[in-house]
Amino acid sequence: MPLTFDMPFDDLLTYQGSTPRPDDFDEYWTRALADLANQPAEVEIVPAEFQTPFARCSHLWFTGTGGARVHAKLLQPVTPVGPAVLEFHGYRGFSGDWVSKLPYAALGHTVASLDMRGQGGLSIDEIPVAGWAMASYLLRGIDDVPDNLLYRHLYLDAARLAQIVMGLDGVDPDRVGATGYSQGGGLTLACAALVPGVKIAAPVYPFLSDYRRAWHLNLEKGPYDEISEYFRRRDPLHRREQEVFTRLGYVDVQNFAPRVRARTVLTVSLNDRTCPPSTQFAAYNKLTCEKSYRVYPDFGHDRLPGTDDEIYSLLSTL
Repeated sequence: MPLTFDMPFDDLLTYQGSTPRPDDFDEYWTRALADLANQPAEVEIVPAEFQTPFARCSHLWFTGTGGARVHAKLLQPVTPVGPAVLEFHGYRGFSGDWVSKLPYAALGHTVASLDMRGQGGLSIDEIPVAGWAMASYLLRGIDDVPDNLLYRHLYLDAARLAQIVMGLDGVDPDRVGATGYSQGGGLTLACAALVPGVKIAAPVYPFLSDYRRAWHLNLEKGPYDEISEYFRRRDPLHRREQEVFTRLGYVDVQNFAPRVRARTVLTVSLNDRTCPPSTQFAAYNKLTCEKSYRVYPDFGHDRLPGTDDEIYSLLSTL
């Protein structure tokens, strides 16, 4: 395997991350899941304009933490066979076109594709926060109480979507998989950690892992450059550096990794300067579940030839 810009490949396979894990990480997420359970879901399923003969296409709405109304595209096969696929999109993106989900629906799989609140889709973010929120999702809430970190709510939205889908007619709750690229890869791991019933996780170059390592590499490339921008504007002498990274540790997916029970297949590209490979292996190396990785030595944060086919084949086995 060739050397990466990041660290030698053999070192990637043992790297354990550098972002602190808060001492009360498990208590924080136990409380977060309790907050979610105490928020009525208020599920609404509305037929979409787009339809296909073999699946009902609908807009799925639910209420997440803080009272936000969260949206997902939902495809329910006319003849379901039990499995379901959860999809999570990339940073600032949206749930995508209906047609991109039809291959799974044609198999008889239910498909649900989440719109992250406050980003490019239909979900509504209604939670005010104090302090830093300038053109940034990654650090939104960092100057407020830890419970107001935006990604706490996004991870809980992913968990709620999984719970809702597992309860739908035609879905076998023991045959649910999750996948996504970049931010969607991070959400895939967080969802699998918070909902242990997820059977297969297929993250592709996941974002949201090992924030301090990404910052140390100083690649000046978004979205991790939002961390440097925060320090330049809010803490130029870095007096709060340890506090900031410890707080980000609550929403760092490497800290979720030991909780994942799903069979996990990680796809990594070694020239990825958006989500450096070391940040991805920081999470992978902490997984204790059945796991494997696929490596693209010559690619960056790109479309990776064959990856969608591999994930389709993997999730077809649900």
